[in-house]
Parts: sequence; C-alpha cells; structure tokens
Amino acid sequence: MTAPTQQLLALEGEVERAIRSGRESDAARLWTQILALAPSHTAALTAVGQRAFRSGDLITARAAFDRLVAVEGRDPLHWTNLALICQQQADASGEEAAIGGALTADPSDLLGLILRAELFDRLGKRHQAAAAFGAVATVAPPLARLAAQFRPAVERARAYRDQYDHEFGTFLDEQLASIYAEFGAGSVDRFRDSLDMLVGRKRRYDSRPAILYYPGLPTIEFFDRALFPWLDAFEADTPAIAEEFRSVLRADAGFEPYINYASDVPVNQWAELNHNPSWSAFHLLKDGLPVTNNAATCPRTMQLLATVPAPDQPGRSPAAMFSLLRPHTRIPPHTGVSNVRLVTHVPLIVPEGCGFRVGNTTRRWTPGQAWVFDDTIEHEAWNDSAQQRAVLIFDVWHPQLALEERALITALMRSINVFTGELGGAEL
Repeated sequence: MTAPTQQLLALEGEVERAIRSGRESDAARLWTQILALAPSHTAALTAVGQRAFRSGDLITARAAFDRLVAVEGRDPLHWTNLALICQQQADASGEEAAIGGALTADPSDLLGLILRAELFDRLGKRHQAAAAFGAVATVAPPLARLAAQFRPAVERARAYRDQYDHEFGTFLDEQLASIYAEFGAGSVDRFRDSLDMLVGRKRRYDSRPAILYYPGLPTIEFFDRALFPWLDAFEADTPAIAEEFRSVLRADAGFEPYINYASDVPVNQWAELNHNPSWSAFHLLKDGLPVTNNAATCPRTMQLLATVPAPDQPGRSPAAMFSLLRPHTRIPPHTGVSNVRLVTHVPLIVPEGCGFRVGNTTRRWTPGQAWVFDDTIEHEAWNDSAQQRAVLIFDVWHPQLALEERALITALMRSINVFTGELGGAEL
C-alpha cells in the first residue's frame, strides 16, 4: 500500500470519528485535506459542497458540485443540489442544465421534475410549466404515500395543471363556439368528447372485457336508441313488466344475491356485496337458458324478450333478470365479460337519488325510457334513496357483428365448453 493511500485511509478514519463525536469543524478540515490528496473523492466533495451551501459560500459550493457531477453524474441528487446552488446564484441557464442532468440520470426523479416546473414558472414559460407540473402530478404517488416534504409541491403541481387545463378548455370553447353553431345538435358529440379529454374534463375509457375482446367494435358508452327499434315494445309495455315484477316481489321467492363468489375466491371490489341481498336478481334467463319457474311467472316479459337479438353463447347467454337494488346500496365500478354483446336496461321503479355511470357519462333511469350500453366500459350504479330500485336487464348481440361473426362466436363458445367439459357462466 502506497504512502498516499495509507494517509487517505487514515484521514477517512479520522473524519468518521470526528463526525460521530459531533466535531463538525474538525470534520470540515479533514475533508479539505482528503480533497488535497484525492480531488475526485465523492464523499469529500459532497460534504464540502453542502457545508459551503449552508454557510452561504455559493462559489465554493458550486465548485464542489460542478466537480462532483463531472466525477459521478449518475446520481440525480448531485445534480439537484447543483441546481439549487445555481438557483441561489440566479443562474437560470445553469439551473436548467443541472435539472436536465438530474432527469437524464433518472427521468422520473420527483425532485428534478418539481425543480424544472418551478423554474419554468419563475421564467414565465407558462405552457412549458404546465407540461412540467403535469409530469410531477403523473409521477408522484398518492399524497398518503408521499414523503411529507414533497406534498406541498405536488399539491401545487396538481392545482397548477388543473387551472391551466380549465383556462385552456374555456379558451377552446370560446374559439369553437361559432363553428359548433354551424352543425346540428349531436353531430359534434364525438369531437366534444375528444376536446374534453384533451383538456382533462373527461377521462379516456376503453373496452376492457374480462374474457373475450372482439377487435374492430367501437367503444361507445350509450348506443344510439335508433339502432334498437325493438325497444319500442318494451317501453310501451313498461307498466305490464313492472306489474309482473311487483308480483314476484310480493311473492318474495326466486330472488338471490347477484354476487355469489365462493369463500376461496378473491372478491376484490365485490367484498361488500358478496352474498348480500342488497343487490339481488330474479333471473329469467341464466347461462343461456330460461329459469323455468321464474319465467312462468312473467309471461309478458318473456314474450318481449323473445323479440330481441339475443346472443347465442351456450352456457353463457342470453341472460335476463330483474335487478333489485336496495336503499343506500352502491354497485362499485366494474367491467363485463365480452364486447360482443351489449346490455339493455328497462327501468321499472326508480326513486330519487339513483344513478348510473358508464365511462364519462352519468344518467338517471326513467321508467319507460330504455337504453343500451357497452358493459365492458367501466360502469357503476347507486341507490342513495330510502326505497328500492328495480330495472329489467338483458343482453343483446352487438349490432355491428355480421351474422357470420355471430355464428362463429356461438361455435367458439360451444368449442370452449367441449374443451373444458363444462358450461361457462357470463354474468351481466
């Protein structure tokens, strides 16, 4: 071992003892001696730079961290320390370069992202600042899991981005108002949705079926009512359907909790409703077959169901039920099993305080007004009233599937059943 190496090791031991005993001035002197022997000693450069920064000696601090990032540029903390020194020196270009070094070392470094956003804001670069604050909001974990020192900056980042998006959206609305007026109502709905997503007023929701995804089918929350002329009969006969429902409700037989997971199956968001009659179903068609006793009590409803383009998926669908949601019950956000079928709601009993959301769109049920939606888009329902809510629910083929495609899907389901040796369920 050479003499300089022995001397360096001795000094490192001395500085460690000085630090442990709280002799800060001795430690500072020893760090300086270490740098005289080893100018690229990272621990010494860090200690000297931090001490100089705390004492206000920005020139010494800058020199130490300039040297440090040249020696060890893979640590974003070295770069952010340099950026803070540049900030104190009012050297915006040096600060921006140091922040760039931190984010080159780690593009998701939260402190580096915060410093970049704040720098752009100070420089009056509003659009760049909004993008940078948006990056902070994206990278940061939920506030509850965030280190306390970062929370104010992250909260400010989110507020800044929200305000920017609000102003951006208002500006675009004003710019486009005259163009909207040139087109008929409803013809710009998709464009408006795209604009709302651009400025953060809406989220993007995609089809996320749990089992079978069929490509090429559009992701539409609620479908155009005109695509389903057979709904006219359901709406006209809603009173008769509702009376059949009330009859089975009075009999108090045939209803069962809609969620029925076994005790050894993960229930996730369904824990509260599992085996809970707060959301119950009176099944008319289940797993592709009529529920004989239940169907016999609802002849008019079954006649109407026979008129719809029911999906033929043996062991899975068609499916139809009276859905009963008790007071103060919420069905959590979830998605369905396949986008080859859509789901129909015929509202029967709807007290105030009930609602239904599919993606970005929230609607209130109105008896006599049916709708069809894609249940592979995240959806949820609630009954915040003190009364029961009842809806007839059933599935239908997606209208954009050709007859040949429907036949192939039916054959696919039969083949799956043969392979597994059992019929598969597909709840609504």
